[in-house]
Order: sequence, then structure tokens, then C-alpha cells
Amino acid sequence: MTQAPIPPAASQHDAAAQDLAAVRHWFETLAAHVQAVDFVGARAIFAPDMIAFGTVTDFMVGQPVAEAQQWRNVWHHIDHFRFRDDIRAIVSPDRLQAVGMGVFDSTGYQADGTPYDRPGRTTVVLVRPSLDAPFVAQHTHMSLFRDVPTRSVRNKPEKLPA
Repeated sequence: MTQAPIPPAASQHDAAAQDLAAVRHWFETLAAHVQAVDFVGARAIFAPDMIAFGTVTDFMVGQPVAEAQQWRNVWHHIDHFRFRDDIRAIVSPDRLQAVGMGVFDSTGYQADGTPYDRPGRTTVVLVRPSLDAPFVAQHTHMSLFRDVPTRSVRNKPEKLPA
């Protein structure tokens, strides 16, 4: 999944709307990769030297570490991962960095196969080298809401490159 470049903004209001759309697109792209268990495709929306916190691993440095310690311990085991519509963002004056926040929903599975709601929250620091480039994540913090079980036991296959 690729991100489309952003056309030039005609006004400050247009710029803010375009920036929020670009941030939302990043969240939608991540959700699509999680749903498809597409680790390879997801790599492009993360900086190689990213830093992260997650539900499974406390502190990670580098996209390969986040993939190995967090993504591969979660994505196979959940369904219906999606972000709610109220994505929020703060964008830098030069529009090259943004902080995005979103609440997600997903379905987890208990050991007996019983599904349960698995809501949580995400904060992400996004950067791009130019206004016509897509955002990539330099930092992510994803965590479940209080009292949500952290382990889900379902096992879906990974999407392999074509």
C-alpha cells in the first residue's frame, strides 16, 4: 500500500486539512497492514531508526526490532484492527513533522477461542522530507486500554511478498 503525494495547498485552511488527511492516511495504511498481517508492506511507513513503546515490549529502537518484538507478537493474533474516525494531529509550522493520536479497536481471542473487544490508543510522531512525500513514523506508542487482556491466542498467516 502506498501513500499518494499531497498537492500544494491554496490556503492555510487547505494546508491544515491536507496535513490532517495525510496523518489519517498513515493511520489507515497501518490498519490495512495489520489486518493483512503484512509486515513487509508496513516497513515502508516506518523510519528504519524509529523508537517505540508497545503493549508487548516496553522500549524498542529500530523498525526491525519493533517488527520482531511487537508486530509479530500481536498482528497474527487479532482481527478487525481499525482506527476510530477521530484521528487528531498537531503539525509543525513547516508541515514536515506531525504528532498523530488515534484510538483503535480490534478483536482478541481467549484461549478457548472466545472473542473479546481489544481497544487501545496510539501516539505517533511522523516526519516527511518534503510536502509531497508521505509521512513515516519515527516514534510510536501503542497500548491497550486498562483491563484489556494483553494476550490473544488466534494465529493468522502472514501475508508473503508476491
